[in-house]
Amino acid sequence: MWSSGGNQDGVEFPRFTFNPKEGIDNPALVIADDPEPDPRLEPKMCHLKRLEGQRFGFHLHVDPRCREFEIRDVEPLSPAEYSGIRDGDRLLEVNEEYVGNMNFYRVVRRIQSCGFHLFLLVLRKEQYEEAESMGVDLHTLAKTTKGDQWSRPRLCHIKRDPEHGLGMTVTPINDGVGVSPGQRGCYMVSTVTDGPAENAGVCTGDMLIWINGVSVSILTHGTLCRTLKKSEGSVTVLVIDRHSHSCYVRRRVPILPVMAESSSLPYATKTMHLEKRQDGFGFLLRRERLGVPLKIAHVLREVDVGSAAEAAGMEDGDLLLAVNGEPVESKEHEDVVVMIRNSGGKVTLTSICMQGLRFYKNLGISPLLFHEVCPLHKTPNEDSPGKTIRHGQDAENIRPDYPSVWDQGCSEDSVAQVIAL
Repeated sequence: MWSSGGNQDGVEFPRFTFNPKEGIDNPALVIADDPEPDPRLEPKMCHLKRLEGQRFGFHLHVDPRCREFEIRDVEPLSPAEYSGIRDGDRLLEVNEEYVGNMNFYRVVRRIQSCGFHLFLLVLRKEQYEEAESMGVDLHTLAKTTKGDQWSRPRLCHIKRDPEHGLGMTVTPINDGVGVSPGQRGCYMVSTVTDGPAENAGVCTGDMLIWINGVSVSILTHGTLCRTLKKSEGSVTVLVIDRHSHSCYVRRRVPILPVMAESSSLPYATKTMHLEKRQDGFGFLLRRERLGVPLKIAHVLREVDVGSAAEAAGMEDGDLLLAVNGEPVESKEHEDVVVMIRNSGGKVTLTSICMQGLRFYKNLGISPLLFHEVCPLHKTPNEDSPGKTIRHGQDAENIRPDYPSVWDQGCSEDSVAQVIAL
């Protein structure tokens, strides 16, 4: 113990007195520069929320020579405008992912596959220009908004074990890191070692955010326990560690599946690369009404035995999600047919089974959210066939004569790219 005279076990230590005129001359007490970023350069997090069939309401522009992602033409009264997005904003992150090392296609793909919620981290035009003049690293600047201990939430699918159940318990919390006293709907998870929950990616001490697409913030502990017990074979949960939860609370950013890493999800999209043969691709694309309420879906039917479609792994009844990497769920059936026809002799299709589509829709996210695929370089024309077509019959080989917005790579000589979102 230190004595008032500065002694410990009878050993005398010299006193240190701070003189503001002389400053700090004790090398053991030298204070390093504050790593906090200039508050004038603090990025803004914008949460865009759209309705079914609605666009976010802005254009994304990139100059491949400097790889700047710029937001332009923000539409009045759009989700983008309501969120605080402005013309000229520079995009740093999409759903907590830094875009500075991404190509244009990947950034667009991230935005189009996010569903109804989109989080954009942006710098105002003036802030960006100042950061560039100061040589500020934009990736570091984006990370400082979260803190050193931040990590993404995890979307985990837990299969019930006949003997051990889900392998986790849920406890309500009324205090702690990032949790206000008396706050309702805050729950912490404890897992059984090597149990189903732990094997699915859930960790002891995680905060439970969502269960089966429902936010636990509106559930009492009793309701939550009954939900877990009544789950037949599995549950899907969104969890996050407590330090990261505190970060989201500090930033006032909701924690949603669109930001998450996936773990052990039961359904995945399928990417099929088809090369046309003499008899065509060998499948039928039909427009059908499915679900409740009924919605138009593009359904893959009548896969011919020994065809290019069968060789690529196509199955009758699968639902078409994307053509050459471009999402088509919200497109008119005739437009989808044109896209496939204009692909010429090769086309890449992304599909999912009906059960998989229901699974993701119940979670409120797009099945394409965790999907990666490389696009083909094709450009559509204005031809419009009927609503049902067997692909490969009467299709033309159409070659693009200008770079597509879906180009994966851009050279320094490439033209600037822009797309409406």
